[in-house]
Amino acid sequence: MSLNPLPIHTSRFGGCTLTGALSVTTHVRNTASIVHGPKGCTHHNFSLLHATGLDNETVTLPALISTALCESDIVFGGEGALLRTLDAVAERDLDAIFVLSTCIVDTIGDDVAAICCREYGVPVVIVPTAGFLGGTFQNGVANALCAIAGTAAPGPVNDCVNIIGEKNLEYEVEENYAEVIRLLGTLGIPVNLRFVHDITFDEIGMLGAARLNILREPALMPVGNYLKQRFGTPFIPTFPLGLSGTLSFVEAVAGTFGIDSSHAVEKERLFQRDTLAGFSDLKGMDASFDPAMSDPDGVYSSSEVAEALRMHMKKPGTSCVPLGPGTPVGTTGVRRMLHRWRRQLHA
Repeated sequence: MSLNPLPIHTSRFGGCTLTGALSVTTHVRNTASIVHGPKGCTHHNFSLLHATGLDNETVTLPALISTALCESDIVFGGEGALLRTLDAVAERDLDAIFVLSTCIVDTIGDDVAAICCREYGVPVVIVPTAGFLGGTFQNGVANALCAIAGTAAPGPVNDCVNIIGEKNLEYEVEENYAEVIRLLGTLGIPVNLRFVHDITFDEIGMLGAARLNILREPALMPVGNYLKQRFGTPFIPTFPLGLSGTLSFVEAVAGTFGIDSSHAVEKERLFQRDTLAGFSDLKGMDASFDPAMSDPDGVYSSSEVAEALRMHMKKPGTSCVPLGPGTPVGTTGVRRMLHRWRRQLHA
């Protein structure tokens, strides 16, 4: 379990399209991500991904390679630089290569697809990541997930689920996954694939084997729709959030599998009651939510918990203690959030 504090995630999820895509492709083991652009694009993202990995107690260096476009490449075209880089990287013992474009490459009009469609002896997957026309971090995540999903073919379906689009840069990624696993376990449903978090390229071929896809957040619905079109897999649009959201999640998953969820829901309801009882010292305390906590799901989930504890929530900017951030995944996520609230209120 990570012991790091939980600051606002804006700096991690407000980056460019390229950063969002790299947060996905770098989680496929024994592959390389070629950033077709100037060195600075690669250096910036390498530093961010490396620092984030250290925060999450992971010391693996991201496998990023730059085509290192210089001034003459920008004037006369950078396709030659991409070809040379692909030829060199293909000599390594890799399972796949991802090629990610940058803003400057789309501006000068390099034909990335023409270079990547040549035979290199290893799969080459193009991920469009030039965001200068309004692309966001989230667009990069979605583009990468769809591009990688395009390498998998439909197949036999089993009684299991896929976890789609985990936020690999968030501080509690493993804790949140563990909570989803716990809730699925109350229904006896296993996970087929974490798409994409620390998997092999061969495992991607299992993507179509799940009966249900669980998206990390509603912003990934375009990915959910793409996977439904490609594999026929229905999806749930978000992880379990807060108290009522957790109960609804269990019911929704059970409904997809035709399982009676009444026992699991009642057991979870009792767990929630016991969890709240352990923080009865917060009852009646005055607090407010940090103005930086702008995520509607987080505000709703946190407000629901505060109301259940009969806390007195004031408007932001008042003299009481500001609480946040918090978009608690499941009941154990609520418990972690309440531990943070207790530290803040009793500081």
